Amino acid sequence: MKKGGKSINNKNWRVNENIKALKVRVIDENKRNLGIMPIKEALKLAREKNLDLVEIVSNASPPVCYIVDYGKFKYEQQQKEKELKKKQQSSVLKEIRLSPKINEHDYQTKLNQIKEFLETGQRVRVTIMMRGRESIHKELGVNLMEKLIKNIEEFGYLEGKPKFLGESGHVIQLTFLPSKRIIKKEEERKDEVKNP
Repeated sequence: MKKGGKSINNKNWRVNENIKALKVRVIDENKRNLGIMPIKEALKLAREKNLDLVEIVSNASPPVCYIVDYGKFKYEQQQKEKELKKKQQSSVLKEIRLSPKINEHDYQTKLNQIKEFLETGQRVRVTIMMRGRESIHKELGVNLMEKLIKNIEEFGYLEGKPKFLGESGHVIQLTFLPSKRIIKKEEERKDEVKNP
């Protein structure tokens, strides 16, 4: 995106006679800059090549226009947009709640759930809630937090610092992100599914 200009992904391009500027900067089908010329001359040049004149950056001075086949250009832009959407990681935040009084079997079950989420490339927020008199013994929650961080080390890492919420800090919140190794494995798995 150029300074003060619109991005190429704008879906409302002006084409041929709909371009309102008197002079335009023209770029041909081979991406060569032909310089600034009057709109009539640019349209004539595009018609000679049986192509369209498409205004790409309307806010520039003068506006930038491509000489291209408009249908093909529009299709290519849609494909680029789709590809960008695929590359954007749709980050889903999963939430797990724990209590300092959790027994070992339940802890292992929750731990396995967290590992599964991280292996699929999702973010996980773990909330350790201390109720009633548990909030007096914050060290129980802190011990559980440290144990959890230690057990998750190879699957993910802590995003930022743990947050102590509530008036007396009776809620501890941790957010885990998948480790780089797991993200690479997930991308390789997707590529294998895509190209068997």
